[in-house]
Amino acid sequence: MERYYQPELECASRETILALQNERLVKQVRHVWDNVPYYRKKMEEKGLTPDDIQSVADLHKLPFLSKDDLRDAYPYGLLAKPLKDCVRIQSTSGTTGKRVVAFYTQHDIDLWEDCCARAITAAGGTDEDVCQVCYGYGLFTGGPGLNGGSHKVGCLTLPMSSGNTDRQLQFMVDLQSTILCCTPSYAAYLAESIHERGLRDQIKLKAGIFGAEAWSEEMRRDIEKQLGIKAFDIYGLTETSGPGVAFECSEQTGMHINEDHFIAEIIDPNTGEVLPEGSKGELVFTSITKEAFPLLRYRTRDICVLTREKCSCGRTLVKMSKPMGRSDDMLIVKGVNVFPSQIEAVLIEQGYQANYQIIVDRINNSDTLDVLVEMTPENFSDSLGKITEMEKSLVAALKAMLGIYARVKLVAPKTIARSEGKAVRIIDKRKI
Repeated sequence: MERYYQPELECASRETILALQNERLVKQVRHVWDNVPYYRKKMEEKGLTPDDIQSVADLHKLPFLSKDDLRDAYPYGLLAKPLKDCVRIQSTSGTTGKRVVAFYTQHDIDLWEDCCARAITAAGGTDEDVCQVCYGYGLFTGGPGLNGGSHKVGCLTLPMSSGNTDRQLQFMVDLQSTILCCTPSYAAYLAESIHERGLRDQIKLKAGIFGAEAWSEEMRRDIEKQLGIKAFDIYGLTETSGPGVAFECSEQTGMHINEDHFIAEIIDPNTGEVLPEGSKGELVFTSITKEAFPLLRYRTRDICVLTREKCSCGRTLVKMSKPMGRSDDMLIVKGVNVFPSQIEAVLIEQGYQANYQIIVDRINNSDTLDVLVEMTPENFSDSLGKITEMEKSLVAALKAMLGIYARVKLVAPKTIARSEGKAVRIIDKRKI
Protein backbone atom coordinates (compact mmCIF):
# COMPACT_ATOMS: atom_id res chain seq x y z
CA MET A 1 0.00 0.00 0.00
CA GLU A 2 1.16 3.54 -0.75
CA ARG A 3 2.68 5.26 2.25
CA TYR A 4 -0.06 7.87 2.20
CA TYR A 5 0.59 9.13 5.72
CA GLN A 6 4.30 9.81 5.08
CA PRO A 7 5.71 8.87 8.50
CA GLU A 8 9.03 10.43 7.53
CA LEU A 9 7.32 13.85 7.63
CA GLU A 10 5.39 13.18 10.81
CA CYS A 11 8.69 12.46 12.53
CA ALA A 12 10.92 14.84 10.54
CA SER A 13 13.24 17.40 12.09
CA ARG A 14 12.02 20.94 12.65
CA GLU A 15 14.48 22.12 10.01
CA THR A 16 13.03 19.74 7.41
CA ILE A 17 9.44 20.79 8.13
CA LEU A 18 10.32 24.49 8.13
CA ALA A 19 12.10 24.20 4.78
CA LEU A 20 9.05 22.50 3.30
CA GLN A 21 6.74 25.14 4.76
CA ASN A 22 8.88 27.96 3.38
CA GLU A 23 8.80 26.49 -0.10
CA ARG A 24 5.07 25.80 -0.06
CA LEU A 25 4.12 29.13 1.51
CA VAL A 26 5.94 31.16 -1.14
CA LYS A 27 4.27 29.13 -3.89
CA GLN A 28 0.86 29.44 -2.24
CA VAL A 29 1.04 33.20 -1.79
CA ARG A 30 1.82 33.59 -5.49
CA HIS A 31 -1.07 31.23 -6.35
CA VAL A 32 -3.50 33.30 -4.27
CA TRP A 33 -2.19 36.62 -5.63
CA ASP A 34 -2.60 35.45 -9.21
CA ASN A 35 -6.03 33.85 -8.79
CA VAL A 36 -7.94 35.44 -5.89
CA PRO A 37 -8.62 39.15 -6.53
CA TYR A 38 -10.40 39.45 -3.16
CA TYR A 39 -7.23 38.58 -1.23
CA ARG A 40 -4.91 40.37 -3.66
CA LYS A 41 -6.80 43.58 -2.83
CA LYS A 42 -6.27 42.96 0.90
CA MET A 43 -2.54 42.52 0.27
CA GLU A 44 -2.39 45.67 -1.87
CA GLU A 45 -4.09 47.65 0.89
CA LYS A 46 -1.15 46.69 3.11
CA GLY A 47 1.35 47.56 0.39
CA LEU A 48 2.35 43.94 -0.12
CA THR A 49 3.29 41.88 -3.16
CA PRO A 50 4.22 38.17 -3.29
CA ASP A 51 7.88 39.16 -3.31
CA ASP A 52 7.48 40.39 0.29
CA ILE A 53 6.83 36.82 1.47
CA GLN A 54 10.02 34.78 1.28
CA SER A 55 9.55 32.43 4.24
CA VAL A 56 7.39 31.59 7.24
CA ALA A 57 9.17 34.41 9.05
CA ASP A 58 7.27 36.83 6.79
CA LEU A 59 3.87 35.25 7.42
CA HIS A 60 2.90 37.89 9.99
CA LYS A 61 2.93 40.54 7.25
CA LEU A 62 -0.06 39.02 5.47
CA PRO A 63 -3.62 40.17 6.22
CA PHE A 64 -6.00 37.94 8.12
CA LEU A 65 -9.09 36.27 6.73
CA SER A 66 -12.18 35.81 8.89
CA LYS A 67 -15.55 34.14 8.55
CA ASP A 68 -16.95 37.58 7.64
CA ASP A 69 -14.62 37.60 4.62
CA LEU A 70 -15.89 34.18 3.58
CA ARG A 71 -19.48 35.39 3.79
CA ASP A 72 -18.69 38.63 1.94
CA ALA A 73 -16.94 36.67 -0.83
CA TYR A 74 -19.68 34.00 -1.06
CA PRO A 75 -19.83 31.91 -3.14
CA TYR A 76 -16.90 32.25 -5.56
CA GLY A 77 -14.89 35.21 -4.30
CA LEU A 78 -12.10 33.14 -2.71
CA LEU A 79 -11.99 30.42 -5.35
CA ALA A 80 -8.47 30.00 -6.75
CA LYS A 81 -9.15 27.41 -9.45
CA PRO A 82 -11.54 27.34 -12.43
CA LEU A 83 -14.80 25.56 -11.64
CA LYS A 84 -13.95 22.92 -14.23
CA ASP A 85 -11.02 21.88 -12.02
CA CYS A 86 -13.21 21.56 -8.90
CA VAL A 87 -14.94 18.29 -8.12
CA ARG A 88 -16.71 18.96 -4.80
CA ILE A 89 -17.96 21.51 -2.32
CA GLN A 90 -18.52 21.12 1.40
CA SER A 91 -20.36 23.63 3.54
CA THR A 92 -21.03 24.76 7.09
CA SER A 93 -24.55 24.77 8.49
CA GLY A 94 -25.07 28.48 7.90
CA THR A 95 -26.95 28.90 11.17
CA THR A 96 -25.42 32.33 11.82
CA GLY A 97 -25.76 33.78 8.33
CA LYS A 98 -24.61 32.87 4.84
CA ARG A 99 -23.14 29.44 4.50
CA VAL A 100 -19.40 29.02 4.18
CA VAL A 101 -18.76 27.05 0.99
CA ALA A 102 -15.38 25.39 0.49
CA PHE A 103 -14.22 24.05 -2.89
CA TYR A 104 -12.00 21.03 -3.60
CA THR A 105 -10.00 19.77 -6.53
CA GLN A 106 -9.36 16.03 -6.63
CA HIS A 107 -5.86 16.76 -5.35
CA ASP A 108 -7.36 18.65 -2.38
CA ILE A 109 -9.58 15.67 -1.54
CA ASP A 110 -6.64 13.27 -1.78
CA LEU A 111 -4.58 15.36 0.66
CA TRP A 112 -7.53 15.81 3.01
CA GLU A 113 -8.12 12.07 3.10
CA ASP A 114 -4.39 11.56 3.74
CA CYS A 115 -4.71 13.79 6.82
CA CYS A 116 -7.70 11.79 8.07
CA ALA A 117 -5.78 8.57 7.42
CA ARG A 118 -3.02 9.86 9.67
CA ALA A 119 -5.59 10.40 12.42
CA ILE A 120 -6.93 6.86 12.09
CA THR A 121 -3.42 5.42 12.03
CA ALA A 122 -2.48 7.42 15.15
CA ALA A 123 -5.50 5.88 16.88
CA GLY A 124 -4.14 2.43 16.08
CA GLY A 125 -6.14 1.81 12.92
CA THR A 126 -4.92 -0.69 10.32
CA ASP A 127 -6.32 -2.51 7.32
CA GLU A 128 -7.65 -5.16 9.71
CA ASP A 129 -10.05 -2.75 11.45
CA VAL A 130 -13.76 -2.10 10.94
CA CYS A 131 -14.31 1.66 11.03
CA GLN A 132 -17.87 2.85 11.76
CA VAL A 133 -18.29 6.47 10.61
CA CYS A 134 -21.25 8.09 12.36
CA TYR A 135 -20.49 11.68 11.48
CA GLY A 136 -23.04 13.28 9.18
CA TYR A 137 -22.46 12.92 5.45
CA GLY A 138 -23.51 15.33 2.71
CA LEU A 139 -22.35 18.94 2.97
CA PHE A 140 -20.90 18.42 6.47
CA THR A 141 -17.21 17.48 6.28
CA GLY A 142 -17.15 14.92 9.09
CA GLY A 143 -18.53 11.90 7.26
CA PRO A 144 -16.76 12.33 3.90
CA GLY A 145 -13.39 13.10 5.51
CA LEU A 146 -13.20 10.12 7.87
CA ASN A 147 -14.79 7.90 5.23
CA GLY A 148 -11.99 8.70 2.77
CA GLY A 149 -9.32 8.39 5.44
CA SER A 150 -10.64 5.00 6.46
CA HIS A 151 -10.46 3.83 2.84
CA LYS A 152 -6.84 4.95 2.57
CA VAL A 153 -5.91 3.02 5.70
CA GLY A 154 -7.66 0.00 4.24
CA CYS A 155 -10.28 -0.42 6.96
CA LEU A 156 -13.62 -2.01 6.26
CA THR A 157 -15.62 1.22 6.27
CA LEU A 158 -19.22 1.48 7.49
CA PRO A 159 -20.60 4.82 6.16
CA MET A 160 -23.41 4.93 8.72
CA SER A 161 -23.87 8.70 9.04
CA SER A 162 -25.62 9.89 12.21
CA GLY A 163 -28.95 8.79 13.60
CA ASN A 164 -30.94 5.53 13.57
CA THR A 165 -29.33 4.27 16.74
CA ASP A 166 -30.90 0.81 16.52
CA ARG A 167 -29.23 0.28 13.16
CA GLN A 168 -25.95 1.72 14.45
CA LEU A 169 -25.87 -0.81 17.26
CA GLN A 170 -26.95 -3.71 15.06
CA PHE A 171 -24.06 -3.12 12.64
CA MET A 172 -21.67 -2.43 15.51
CA VAL A 173 -22.48 -5.84 16.98
CA ASP A 174 -22.93 -7.85 13.78
CA LEU A 175 -19.85 -6.51 11.96
CA GLN A 176 -17.71 -6.20 15.11
CA SER A 177 -16.75 -2.55 14.61
CA THR A 178 -13.42 -1.66 16.21
CA ILE A 179 -13.15 2.09 15.53
CA LEU A 180 -15.98 4.59 16.07
CA CYS A 181 -15.96 8.05 14.44
CA CYS A 182 -18.59 10.59 15.56
CA THR A 183 -19.20 13.61 17.76
CA PRO A 184 -18.42 13.05 21.45
CA SER A 185 -22.03 13.81 22.42
CA TYR A 186 -23.26 11.09 20.05
CA ALA A 187 -20.63 8.69 21.38
CA ALA A 188 -21.98 9.35 24.89
CA TYR A 189 -25.51 8.67 23.64
CA LEU A 190 -24.44 5.44 21.94
CA ALA A 191 -22.71 4.35 25.15
CA GLU A 192 -25.90 5.04 27.09
CA SER A 193 -27.95 3.07 24.55
CA ILE A 194 -25.51 0.14 24.62
CA HIS A 195 -25.82 -0.16 28.38
CA GLU A 196 -29.61 0.17 28.29
CA ARG A 197 -29.82 -2.73 25.81
CA GLY A 198 -27.32 -4.89 27.67
CA LEU A 199 -24.97 -5.04 24.68
CA ARG A 200 -21.73 -4.08 26.41
CA ASP A 201 -20.22 -7.59 26.19
CA GLN A 202 -21.02 -7.78 22.45
CA ILE A 203 -19.21 -4.54 21.54
CA LYS A 204 -15.64 -4.92 20.24
CA LEU A 205 -14.68 -1.26 19.90
CA LYS A 206 -11.07 -0.43 20.74
CA ALA A 207 -10.85 3.26 19.75
CA GLY A 208 -12.98 6.28 19.01
CA ILE A 209 -12.12 9.39 16.98
CA PHE A 210 -14.31 12.21 18.20
CA GLY A 211 -14.55 15.86 17.17
CA ALA A 212 -16.73 18.63 15.66
CA GLU A 213 -17.71 19.99 19.08
CA ALA A 214 -16.06 20.94 22.35
CA TRP A 215 -15.65 18.22 24.95
CA SER A 216 -13.81 18.03 28.23
CA GLU A 217 -11.20 15.61 29.55
CA GLU A 218 -13.79 14.45 32.05
CA MET A 219 -16.18 13.59 29.21
CA ARG A 220 -13.36 11.74 27.45
CA ARG A 221 -12.66 9.55 30.47
CA ASP A 222 -16.35 8.87 30.96
CA ILE A 223 -16.77 7.73 27.32
CA GLU A 224 -13.62 5.60 27.58
CA LYS A 225 -14.96 3.93 30.71
CA GLN A 226 -18.46 3.36 29.31
CA LEU A 227 -17.29 1.94 25.95
CA GLY A 228 -14.03 0.33 27.04
CA ILE A 229 -12.04 2.25 24.42
CA LYS A 230 -9.31 4.83 24.01
CA ALA A 231 -10.89 8.10 22.84
CA PHE A 232 -8.91 10.31 20.45
CA ASP A 233 -9.55 13.95 19.61
CA ILE A 234 -9.56 15.24 16.03
CA TYR A 235 -9.72 18.83 14.83
CA GLY A 236 -10.63 20.54 11.61
CA LEU A 237 -12.67 23.25 9.94
CA THR A 238 -14.67 23.25 6.73
CA GLU A 239 -12.72 26.36 5.79
CA THR A 240 -9.40 24.48 5.90
CA SER A 241 -10.68 21.13 4.49
CA GLY A 242 -12.45 19.46 7.38
CA PRO A 243 -11.40 17.01 10.11
CA GLY A 244 -7.77 15.95 10.01
CA VAL A 245 -6.08 19.33 10.27
CA ALA A 246 -4.86 18.03 13.62
CA PHE A 247 -5.17 14.68 15.39
CA GLU A 248 -4.36 13.08 18.69
CA CYS A 249 -1.82 10.31 19.24
CA SER A 250 -1.62 7.69 21.99
CA GLU A 251 -0.13 10.21 24.42
CA GLN A 252 -3.41 12.19 24.48
CA THR A 253 -1.71 15.45 25.46
CA GLY A 254 -2.76 17.54 22.47
CA MET A 255 -3.32 17.18 18.75
CA HIS A 256 -0.49 17.04 16.22
CA ILE A 257 -1.03 19.57 13.42
CA ASN A 258 -0.23 18.36 9.90
CA GLU A 259 2.43 21.00 9.38
CA ASP A 260 3.28 19.90 5.87
CA HIS A 261 -0.21 21.15 4.91
CA PHE A 262 -0.99 23.86 7.48
CA ILE A 263 1.00 26.57 9.25
CA ALA A 264 -0.37 27.40 12.69
CA GLU A 265 -0.03 30.65 14.62
CA ILE A 266 -1.34 31.86 17.97
CA ILE A 267 -2.37 35.51 18.11
CA ASP A 268 -3.80 37.93 20.62
CA PRO A 269 -7.49 37.95 19.59
CA ASN A 270 -7.79 41.66 20.36
CA THR A 271 -4.63 43.05 18.75
CA GLY A 272 -3.73 40.39 16.15
CA GLU A 273 -0.17 40.25 17.52
CA VAL A 274 1.58 36.89 17.06
CA LEU A 275 2.27 35.35 20.47
CA PRO A 276 5.25 33.16 21.43
CA GLU A 277 5.00 29.39 21.73
CA GLY A 278 3.22 28.31 24.90
CA SER A 279 0.94 31.36 25.00
CA LYS A 280 -2.82 31.00 25.11
CA GLY A 281 -4.54 32.82 22.26
CA GLU A 282 -6.52 32.52 19.05
CA LEU A 283 -5.51 29.85 16.56
CA VAL A 284 -4.77 30.99 12.99
CA PHE A 285 -4.21 28.61 10.06
CA THR A 286 -2.60 29.05 6.64
CA SER A 287 -3.26 26.31 4.09
CA ILE A 288 -0.12 25.70 2.04
CA THR A 289 -1.17 22.78 -0.17
CA LYS A 290 -4.84 23.48 -0.98
CA GLU A 291 -5.50 24.37 -4.61
CA ALA A 292 -9.16 25.41 -4.91
CA PHE A 293 -9.76 27.21 -1.61
CA PRO A 294 -6.37 28.22 -0.17
CA LEU A 295 -6.97 30.43 2.87
CA LEU A 296 -4.07 32.49 4.19
CA ARG A 297 -4.03 33.41 7.89
CA TYR A 298 -7.58 32.31 8.61
CA ARG A 299 -8.76 33.24 12.11
CA THR A 300 -10.44 30.18 13.59
CA ARG A 301 -11.65 31.97 16.76
CA ASP A 302 -10.62 28.87 18.72
CA ILE A 303 -8.58 29.58 21.84
CA CYS A 304 -5.70 27.17 22.46
CA VAL A 305 -1.95 26.74 23.06
CA LEU A 306 0.78 25.42 20.72
CA THR A 307 3.72 23.41 22.01
CA ARG A 308 6.73 21.60 20.58
CA GLU A 309 7.53 19.53 23.64
CA LYS A 310 8.88 16.09 22.74
CA CYS A 311 6.11 13.53 22.28
CA SER A 312 6.48 9.89 23.28
CA CYS A 313 4.83 8.78 20.01
CA GLY A 314 7.87 10.01 18.07
CA ARG A 315 6.01 12.59 16.00
CA THR A 316 7.66 15.99 15.83
CA LEU A 317 4.64 17.86 14.46
CA VAL A 318 3.64 20.78 16.66
CA LYS A 319 0.77 20.09 19.06
CA MET A 320 -2.30 22.20 19.71
CA SER A 321 -4.20 21.86 22.94
CA LYS A 322 -7.85 20.97 22.99
CA PRO A 323 -9.66 24.28 22.23
CA MET A 324 -10.38 26.04 25.49
CA GLY A 325 -13.28 28.02 24.11
CA ARG A 326 -14.01 30.56 21.42
CA SER A 327 -12.94 34.17 21.15
CA ASP A 328 -16.17 35.11 19.40
CA ASP A 329 -18.94 33.07 21.01
CA MET A 330 -17.70 32.38 24.52
CA LEU A 331 -20.26 33.47 27.06
CA ILE A 332 -19.60 36.66 28.95
CA VAL A 333 -21.85 36.60 32.00
CA LYS A 334 -21.65 39.48 34.47
CA GLY A 335 -18.30 40.39 32.92
CA VAL A 336 -16.86 36.89 33.41
CA ASN A 337 -15.76 34.62 30.55
CA VAL A 338 -17.66 31.35 30.80
CA PHE A 339 -16.94 28.30 28.65
CA PRO A 340 -19.29 25.28 28.47
CA SER A 341 -16.30 22.98 28.96
CA GLN A 342 -15.83 24.42 32.47
CA ILE A 343 -19.41 23.58 33.39
CA GLU A 344 -19.15 20.14 31.81
CA ALA A 345 -16.02 19.36 33.81
CA VAL A 346 -17.79 20.16 37.08
CA LEU A 347 -20.84 18.06 36.21
CA ILE A 348 -18.86 14.95 35.31
CA GLU A 349 -16.62 15.37 38.35
CA GLN A 350 -19.79 15.40 40.47
CA GLY A 351 -21.01 12.15 38.90
CA TYR A 352 -23.40 13.48 36.28
CA GLN A 353 -23.35 12.73 32.57
CA ALA A 354 -22.62 15.30 29.87
CA ASN A 355 -26.32 15.97 29.22
CA TYR A 356 -26.90 19.59 30.18
CA GLN A 357 -28.09 22.90 28.83
CA ILE A 358 -26.95 26.43 29.63
CA ILE A 359 -29.51 29.24 29.51
CA VAL A 360 -28.35 32.84 29.73
CA ASP A 361 -30.81 35.71 30.07
CA ARG A 362 -30.90 39.34 31.14
CA ILE A 363 -33.49 40.33 33.72
CA ASN A 364 -33.71 43.88 35.06
CA ASN A 365 -30.44 44.72 33.29
CA SER A 366 -28.63 41.90 35.08
CA ASP A 367 -27.32 38.66 33.50
CA THR A 368 -28.64 35.35 34.77
CA LEU A 369 -27.05 31.94 34.27
CA ASP A 370 -29.13 28.77 34.54
CA VAL A 371 -27.81 25.24 34.10
CA LEU A 372 -30.23 22.38 33.48
CA VAL A 373 -28.59 19.10 34.46
CA GLU A 374 -29.98 15.70 33.58
CA MET A 375 -29.68 13.14 36.32
CA THR A 376 -28.53 9.60 35.68
CA PRO A 377 -31.06 6.82 36.37
CA GLU A 378 -29.01 5.90 39.44
CA ASN A 379 -28.95 9.30 41.12
CA PHE A 380 -32.55 9.93 40.04
CA SER A 381 -33.75 6.83 41.86
CA ASP A 382 -31.78 7.86 44.96
CA SER A 383 -32.82 11.51 44.81
CA LEU A 384 -36.06 11.42 46.78
CA GLY A 385 -35.87 14.29 49.24
CA LYS A 386 -32.28 15.06 48.23
CA ILE A 387 -32.71 17.19 45.09
CA THR A 388 -32.35 20.50 46.93
CA GLU A 389 -29.12 19.36 48.56
CA MET A 390 -27.81 17.98 45.27
CA GLU A 391 -28.56 21.26 43.49
CA LYS A 392 -26.87 23.24 46.26
CA SER A 393 -23.76 21.06 45.91
CA LEU A 394 -23.61 21.76 42.17
CA VAL A 395 -24.18 25.48 42.69
CA ALA A 396 -21.21 25.59 45.07
CA ALA A 397 -18.97 23.60 42.70
CA LEU A 398 -19.89 25.82 39.74
CA LYS A 399 -19.30 28.95 41.81
CA ALA A 400 -15.83 27.67 42.69
CA MET A 401 -15.07 26.99 39.00
CA LEU A 402 -16.64 30.05 37.37
CA GLY A 403 -16.42 32.66 40.08
CA ILE A 404 -20.08 33.61 39.59
CA TYR A 405 -23.43 32.24 40.73
CA ALA A 406 -25.33 29.85 38.48
CA ARG A 407 -28.79 28.54 39.24
CA VAL A 408 -28.98 24.77 38.86
CA LYS A 409 -32.06 22.70 38.09
CA LEU A 410 -31.84 18.92 38.14
CA VAL A 411 -34.17 17.24 35.65
CA ALA A 412 -35.23 13.64 35.10
CA PRO A 413 -33.27 11.26 32.83
CA LYS A 414 -33.84 11.77 29.08
CA THR A 415 -35.49 15.16 29.65
CA ILE A 416 -32.86 17.02 27.59
CA ALA A 417 -33.00 16.18 23.88
CA ARG A 418 -30.19 13.91 22.67
CA SER A 419 -28.00 14.97 19.78
CA GLU A 420 -26.99 12.91 16.76
CA GLY A 421 -24.71 15.69 15.57
CA LYS A 422 -23.39 18.74 17.38
CA ALA A 423 -25.05 19.14 20.75
CA VAL A 424 -27.02 22.33 21.40
CA ARG A 425 -25.56 23.33 24.75
CA ILE A 426 -26.28 27.06 24.96
CA ILE A 427 -29.45 29.14 24.74
CA ASP A 428 -28.52 32.81 25.01
CA LYS A 429 -31.77 34.72 25.25
CA ARG A 430 -29.92 38.04 25.37
CA LYS A 431 -29.42 37.74 21.62
CA ILE A 432 -33.04 36.90 20.82
